[in-house]
Amino acid sequence: MLRTHTCGELRRKDEKKTVSLCGWVQSRRDHGGKIFVDLRDRYGLTQLVFDPEHGKEAHKKAEKIGREWVLKIDGTVRYRGKGLENLNLPTGEIEVITNTLEVLNESLIPPIDVNDETTAGEEARMKYRYVDLRRPIMKNRLMFRSAMAQEIRKYLTGQQFMEIETPLLIKATPEGARDYIVPSRVNPGKFYALPQSPQLYKQILMIAGMDRYFQLARCLRDEDLRMDRQPEHTQIDVEMSFVEVEDVLTMVEGLMKHIFKTMLNIDIKTPIVRIPHETALNEYGSDKPDLRFGLKLQDVSDIAKHTEFSVFHSALDKGGVVKCLNAKGGATFTRKDIEELTDLAKRHHAQGLAWAKVVSGKLESSITKYINDESQQKIIKKTEAKDGDLLLFVADKKNTACLSLGQIRLAIAEKTKIKREGFKFCWITEFPLFEWNEETQKWDPAHHPFCMPIKEHMQYIESDPGKVHCTQYDLVLNGTEMGSGSIRIHKPEIQRQVFNAIGLSQEEAEEKFGFLLHAYEYGGPPHGGIGIGFDRLVAMMQGLTDIREVVAFPKNKKAEGVMDGAPSTVTQEQLRELSIKVDGLKK
Repeated sequence: MLRTHTCGELRRKDEKKTVSLCGWVQSRRDHGGKIFVDLRDRYGLTQLVFDPEHGKEAHKKAEKIGREWVLKIDGTVRYRGKGLENLNLPTGEIEVITNTLEVLNESLIPPIDVNDETTAGEEARMKYRYVDLRRPIMKNRLMFRSAMAQEIRKYLTGQQFMEIETPLLIKATPEGARDYIVPSRVNPGKFYALPQSPQLYKQILMIAGMDRYFQLARCLRDEDLRMDRQPEHTQIDVEMSFVEVEDVLTMVEGLMKHIFKTMLNIDIKTPIVRIPHETALNEYGSDKPDLRFGLKLQDVSDIAKHTEFSVFHSALDKGGVVKCLNAKGGATFTRKDIEELTDLAKRHHAQGLAWAKVVSGKLESSITKYINDESQQKIIKKTEAKDGDLLLFVADKKNTACLSLGQIRLAIAEKTKIKREGFKFCWITEFPLFEWNEETQKWDPAHHPFCMPIKEHMQYIESDPGKVHCTQYDLVLNGTEMGSGSIRIHKPEIQRQVFNAIGLSQEEAEEKFGFLLHAYEYGGPPHGGIGIGFDRLVAMMQGLTDIREVVAFPKNKKAEGVMDGAPSTVTQEQLRELSIKVDGLKK
C-alpha cells in the first residue's frame, strides 16, 4: 500500500507516529514560511504542515501544488496545541509535519468547486461527475446507498432468501414501457430486450423450487424521464412461494423496519395501514396518497342532486359524481389563486372547478344562488367546514373528479405550507385487474397480466372484466409509490383467461409467454412478490426528490450520459456485423 493510514483516521493517540498519506489537495494556505495543506480522501481530511526547517525539499514542492492535485506524503503526527484544534474535524487535534512529498498527479483547475456549496449547474455536474462525486455530500450519499444495500442483503438472507441473478439479455415481452432492444450478431435480424424487470424469471424461479428469491436488480425502461425516473434503475426484487398477500406485506414491513432503524434510527410503526384502491381514490384522489396531512375528499353527490346548479346535475345525469375538498383557511385565496387551481383541474381532464367560501356559517360564491340554505348547511356539515374555509367542487366522471381534486389537494398543501414531516407508509390494495383503453376500445392490464384475480371475481374475467379486482398491492411512502407487487397467477388456465380478456390470442400468448405457460404445466406453486424502487427509497431517506442525486452516473432528461457521450453513433462496420442499416436520420 502507498499509505499507512487514511485521511480520516489519525487521532491524538497517534502522536509521534511516522505515517504515509495519499489524497487530493482540498486547500493550500501559505503563511509566509510554513505551508498548510488539507489533504482529502474518501474517509476525511488531515492537515499537513510543510516547514522549510523540517523538510526543505518537500516545502519547495509544496509551493507549486494546486487544488485537486494528488499527493503522497511521509511525515510525523503531532498535536496541534492547546487552542489550535479544529473541533469540527475528527482529525482536528492533530496535524502531520511532512518529511517527503511526491506528486502522484497534477490537476487542471476544477470546473466544479469540490464543496457542498457548489453553484455548478446540473449539466456541468453531470459532465464532470468524477469531480462532482468528490464533494462530501455526494460521497456520503453513495456511502449511505452502499450501506443500505448491505442491510437489505443482511435482512433478506436472514429470512432464508437466496440472491439470484437473472438475465439482462432477454426475450421482448409486453410490459408497462417500451423495451430497449439489442441486436444479435449471431442471429441476424433478431433482437434481445433489456429487462424492464425480472418479472417472468423470478416467477420461473418459484416454479424451479427456489422458494425465496431476491435481487438488487437492474431494470431498464425506455420512457419519458422525470426526477424520480431514470432509463435504468435498481429494484429490490423479491419473490416467495406458498404465500398469501399478508405474508408478503409482513415480510416487506419487516424489511422497512430494519432499514429505517439501522440507517436512520427511526422506528417504523407496523403493521402499516392498508387502504383499498377504491378508498384511496375516493378519499385522497390518488392511488399513492400522502398521509402526512388530511384534506380528505368528500362525495357530496347526494346533496348536489337537490340543488339547482346545472353543472352538478349534468355530471350526475351522466353517471358521474360531485366531489368536494375543504381547503382549510382557503377563504384568503385570491381570484388568481383560484384560477390557478381551476387550470390545474382542467389539466387533469376536469371540466372545471366550482368554489364557495364559508362566511358567517353560509356559503358565499356566484354558485350559491343555485344552492338552497338546507343544502348549504348539509355541505358545510359533511365537509366539517368553518368560517374562513374554501370549498372546492369538481363534478365529472368519478375517476376524473377524484384524480383532478387529488392534484388540487397536493397543490393546496404546497400553497398553504401544510406541515409534512417524517415518513408515513401505507399499502394500497385490491386494485382493478383491467382498465378500459378508449383509443383501442379494449381492456388492458391495469398493472401487468400476471396478477392473481381476487377469488370472488374470477367469474367476471371474461364476462365483465371491469368488475375484476386483483391481489396487487403498492407500497406508498409520503405520496410516492415505492414498490408494487401481487400474488401471481400460477395456473395456466387462469393465465389464459386473462390473456383472452385483454385480446391476446392463444397464438400471441404462446409466442410472447409460451415459456412461462409451459413452465406452469410442470407444477407451479402459489407465489407472490414485490419490486421496490431502491433509488427512490435511498433518495427519500436522504430527504431528496431527485434520484440522480443518489445514482453514481445518471442520465439527463434526454436519457443522455453527458460525461461519456452515450448514446453515440457506431461505425458502419459494426452495423454491418449486426445486419442493421440506418437510413434517414441525418439532421
